[in-house]
Amino acid sequence: MAFALPVHPMKKGDHLFLVDGSGYIFRAYHALPPLTRKSDGLPVGAVSGFCNMLWKLLQNARDTNVGVTPTHFAVIFDYSSKTFRNELYSEYKANRTEPPEDLVPQFGLIREATRAFDLPCIEKEGFEADDLIATYARHAVEAGGDATIISSDKDLMQLVGPCVSMYDPMKDREIRVPEVIEKWGVPPEKMIDLQALTGDSIDNVPGVPGIGPKTAAQLLEEYGDLDTLLDRASEIKQNKRRENLIAHADNARLSRELVRLRTDVPVDEGIDAFQLNPPDGPKLIGFLKAMEFTTLTRRVAEATGADAAEIEAATVEVAEGAAAHGPDLTVPSSGTGEAGAEGEVAPAGPRGETPHQLAKNLADQAATTAIDRTAYECIRTTERLEHWIGEAREAGIVAFDTETTSLDPMQAGLCGVSLAVAPGRAAYVPLSHKDGSGDLLGGGLIEDQIAEEEALTLLKPLLEDASVLKIGQNLKFDWLLLYRKGIEVAPYDDTMLISYALEAGAGHAGGGHGMDSLSERWLGHVPIPYKELTGTGRNQITFDMVEIEKATAYAAEDADITLRLWHVLKPRLVANGLTTVYERLERPMISVVGRMEHRGIQVDRQILSRMSGDFAQTAAGMEEEIYELAGDRFTIGSPKQLGEILFGRMGLPGGAKTKSGQWSTSAQVLEELAAAGHALPRRIVDWRQVTKLKSTYTDALPGYIHPETGRVHTSYSLASTTTGRLSSSEPNLQNIPIRTTEGRKIRRAFVAPEGCRLISADYSQIELRVLAHVAEIPQLRQAFADGLDIHAMTASEMFGVPVEGMPGEVRRRAKAINFGIIYGISAFGLANQLAIPREEASAYIKRYFERFPGIKDYMEETKAFARQNGYVETIFGRRAHYPEIRSSNPSVRAFNERAAINAPIQGSAADIIRRAMIRMEGALADAGLGEVKMLLQVHDELIFEAPVDLVEKAIPVIRETMESAAFPARNLSVPLQVDARAADNWDEAH
Repeated sequence: MAFALPVHPMKKGDHLFLVDGSGYIFRAYHALPPLTRKSDGLPVGAVSGFCNMLWKLLQNARDTNVGVTPTHFAVIFDYSSKTFRNELYSEYKANRTEPPEDLVPQFGLIREATRAFDLPCIEKEGFEADDLIATYARHAVEAGGDATIISSDKDLMQLVGPCVSMYDPMKDREIRVPEVIEKWGVPPEKMIDLQALTGDSIDNVPGVPGIGPKTAAQLLEEYGDLDTLLDRASEIKQNKRRENLIAHADNARLSRELVRLRTDVPVDEGIDAFQLNPPDGPKLIGFLKAMEFTTLTRRVAEATGADAAEIEAATVEVAEGAAAHGPDLTVPSSGTGEAGAEGEVAPAGPRGETPHQLAKNLADQAATTAIDRTAYECIRTTERLEHWIGEAREAGIVAFDTETTSLDPMQAGLCGVSLAVAPGRAAYVPLSHKDGSGDLLGGGLIEDQIAEEEALTLLKPLLEDASVLKIGQNLKFDWLLLYRKGIEVAPYDDTMLISYALEAGAGHAGGGHGMDSLSERWLGHVPIPYKELTGTGRNQITFDMVEIEKATAYAAEDADITLRLWHVLKPRLVANGLTTVYERLERPMISVVGRMEHRGIQVDRQILSRMSGDFAQTAAGMEEEIYELAGDRFTIGSPKQLGEILFGRMGLPGGAKTKSGQWSTSAQVLEELAAAGHALPRRIVDWRQVTKLKSTYTDALPGYIHPETGRVHTSYSLASTTTGRLSSSEPNLQNIPIRTTEGRKIRRAFVAPEGCRLISADYSQIELRVLAHVAEIPQLRQAFADGLDIHAMTASEMFGVPVEGMPGEVRRRAKAINFGIIYGISAFGLANQLAIPREEASAYIKRYFERFPGIKDYMEETKAFARQNGYVETIFGRRAHYPEIRSSNPSVRAFNERAAINAPIQGSAADIIRRAMIRMEGALADAGLGEVKMLLQVHDELIFEAPVDLVEKAIPVIRETMESAAFPARNLSVPLQVDARAADNWDEAH
């Protein structure tokens, strides 16, 4: 650093940097994922971001858009929320609430960080930071120097002039007079009048109703200043505007005094004390080591020549409560900042933006820079790649994407990697593209590409750097692909999961949470279609055969769009109170599930082969019975022929034709006929189940066994259900039937390797437990607390039958109702399930609601909430959207009502198992059970692989972690229970 300057008073030619400390805190808090100190769990994410931003500014000031090295430097903070403005107007900032709980202890630490940098840490009771900045800027100009305010806050733009500028470090953009005019339509000297007219809802500055920035700028251009405008308000032609200006003239004048910055604050330290000197390396390193910021510690040591290994961590006191005041990080209580799950509070913008305004501003910024595919760079040398890696480190954030030869991350080849460090600033690194020559397998490797191993060696430190945030879209794919290659990406954000947390089930016309639909919805941009490059059908090629120029435009655009989407979507988490949902239920699942997919599970081919033969024989026997019952041979798998047999020839009841004119033979139709006692439909249902098991599992599963690992690696979708449940594909392991003997047999093929056992840990009746909690059913709560048989208890409550000696049929009926109620079962559905008359089923349901009235109340309240808000919430704050619950179509509306009733229950259960999964690896490691691996998640069940000698120790740890997953965040009023067993195969363990 070149900051060693002789001590002297500020004079002509000197340059003062005034850092808006509150703005830095806000950006630091939201720039990176939450970070806690490993030694004691202290939140330090904002401190980390603050230190990195400050260090970057000090190191690179001359290389920024400002282009100067400061001679004087100070960081200015707010002292408290009460200032002289509250004496002028008691309601000033009266709508603010407290800052986020995890940010409060960091205020004092950030001030300690400032002092550790040997920088003045300035605040003064009774005045805001803006007033201090205004006063010190005036002092600098009067001394003949210049001042640069490190902020993008509009409130400070009134200070901009020939010797005073502003600098937005996030955009590397200097703000002078032309930029103020371009943004607001008035020069800096009129910003006070403009803000007096527009007011500020965040600071509770009244202004004049109906006057926005554009109108205010037009009026000031026409009338010159606020006083003239108010004096001549009667001349204005627009009735409403004229009436408002006349009626609210006093508010406008009051607002002017509220927004006018004081330049005469009686400061305690003069600007001469702000001379910038090199930081004391050992002092700063001591603080950074105390915070456990290893990367920045290394950088400071290198820059200052200090030996970090010889320096002990400093003792840093953590102040209790809001020791550092920071009122500009509090939020309005008028609904713009909504409390989210686990008590989070959405902070306002750095200088008074509501979260909603901030979200809109960032969205506008991300979309402002046009997407120009011709501007993307193709990186073909290690020198250029190193340059881009350096840019990413400087930015502290990089969006990236991988291009591959396959959609299976466990077998895909890597074609290239794309990077984006700012909107419009993106590049592609081709690694294995081929031309059309060479052998029949795809052509020869194109020259002028970096070798994959060499590129990944360079990228690995960046992708694993804790100080650089990595952004991806559907990041689990890229994470797993790179994990296979020895790179564990962290920290990260996923725009797909951010969108999912915001709008699960919202049903946008543009699709779900894929990048293309998000780009169209939020950026108004249609990305290059993948098929445009690779073709379709027989002519489809893999990505490594795509021309590099076309691949660059496509891949770099993906990274560019992903970064822009992050800028648009991330602030909306704060604005909607969903930060905790994303950060604690969504984002951690990427690495947890990625490792599960990487491990896979062993499947025995021979068992599958034998089962396939058995199913074939069983199906053949069923076919003969079916032909005999039908009185004819026909193609059983043909819906047309089957319909003619059942409803044409046999004349069975309930026949209905589809739009194509054929009889419907859906599973529901056949189940209803079977329940009514008709033998042929019953055998058809059985035959379909057996043949599906054979085709879907015993015949297909061997094809999914990985050629290298010998295991099946299913793929979990983290964002495909409305309720937060995971879904499984390639193969789908969550649809294996468990209610039939044949279905359970499939699980026997999932086996533990030699010397190990599979552990199955399954939540017992978790959705009923959640129902008892959310619907506040005292009988159910007590039964769960006492460990009673919940179905027997329900039967006893409904039918007046003692639990002791209860007939099995009575308990079965209660069980069907218990589970059916969760899914909004109808009398018709219950009648089919229990094979009883519909009237009797209707009476059961009615009696159920009479015995447990809280359930009916819960249902009605949930439907009303969903109709009003368009969504429902789990107990952890996850939102499931049902926009069509207001549909005029009765069947559509009824379906959405049933789904909305079920979603808080099923979604809360899904959240609980997610929390268990996220905590599980740490719990096992802490217990010395790192060899125990979590392999699968199937509904309410987790499957583990454990060495035989660790099974007995592992089961209690697994059970405790799962049973405590809802605590302490949301203390359920019922206990969770987990049944866990170990065996050689999945079926026996369950």
